[in-house]
Amino acid sequence: MPLNSIINLMKTQDVDIVFLNDPKNVFYVSSYRSDPHERILAAVLFKDSKPLLFVPALEENDARNTAAEFDVVSYMDTQDPWTILATSIKERHSSLADWSIEKDFLTVERMEALRTHFPTATFGHNISKTLQEMRLIKNEQELTFMKEAGHWADEALKIGAKTLREGITELEVVAEIEYQLKKRGVAEMSFTTMVLFGENAASPHGVPGDTKLKQNQFVLFDLGTMHEGYASDVTRTLFFGDKPSAHQQKIYDLVLTAHDAAMAAVRPGITAGELDAAARTIIADAGYGSYFNHRLGHGLGQGVHEFPSIMEGNGMALIEGMCFSIEPGIYIEGDIGVRVEDCGFVTAEGFESFTHTPTGIDAYSKLID
Repeated sequence: MPLNSIINLMKTQDVDIVFLNDPKNVFYVSSYRSDPHERILAAVLFKDSKPLLFVPALEENDARNTAAEFDVVSYMDTQDPWTILATSIKERHSSLADWSIEKDFLTVERMEALRTHFPTATFGHNISKTLQEMRLIKNEQELTFMKEAGHWADEALKIGAKTLREGITELEVVAEIEYQLKKRGVAEMSFTTMVLFGENAASPHGVPGDTKLKQNQFVLFDLGTMHEGYASDVTRTLFFGDKPSAHQQKIYDLVLTAHDAAMAAVRPGITAGELDAAARTIIADAGYGSYFNHRLGHGLGQGVHEFPSIMEGNGMALIEGMCFSIEPGIYIEGDIGVRVEDCGFVTAEGFESFTHTPTGIDAYSKLID
């Protein structure tokens, strides 16, 4: 269990307290999932006492019903949460000297609040890297959740494809996807759904708007869903029309070739940088290297962007259970944008994808059958 692993690590490093403030890490150690907005949510771990889960009062019952291994302490909006938290910590632990914190998440304001209440403590230990490494390898239950999230991402693409018609706007397609998913019980997307028509897809992080769909355009879908706290992420570029131009066919085929080459190259032991090169070299050799302007992929789990980064220069060797996306693309401003993405995990044999929507420039016809 992550909780036990961290507590054992605290003992070997002589750390008195681990303070977790990132809701994803709180969920990872406690199984309690929350979006506290501006309120304070924290998991406080001790090496010789029962851990503490600190939540807003309106979440107390849910926390108690979920995090059985934790003492749950809550606070009202009218109270000073830091005073209540500090009192609760001091009641549970005699030594408060050496703290480990999430240096990649804890804000300056919250760090100052901790220093105010624990003026003699040191905060030199960083638990962030340890948690990144622990969350890097997914267990069977986590993989099951991510496979289900991938299934619903595939369903979202089917909905989107069947929604397409000449004159519909990007935002109307987004609205139909999310409406139909909610009717089927999918409560949450893993990030803001992206649907982009024609040259709008040349912006890798474009924003859907009131652009209307025309014949013989590409439609780029980039979306994902959440299932039991775990994310999926998929991109398909569908051709809507009678026949693609030679230019459209060339760019699409090049991106798909790079995507397929990277998918086939995954194996335990290959580095993240080598995997990036498996796709990037194909696009660069064809003369479009400058138009592939992002990394090949990113880690995936509770968050849609996690560790590791599948990019040039990353010498990390991939091992079984790592989850990430593979998403080469070509983006020519004012002209065309194509990306093909699947997410999955490393196996002993290679790469198993969570997403299975057809690829190929004729994929649209397959999705609407």
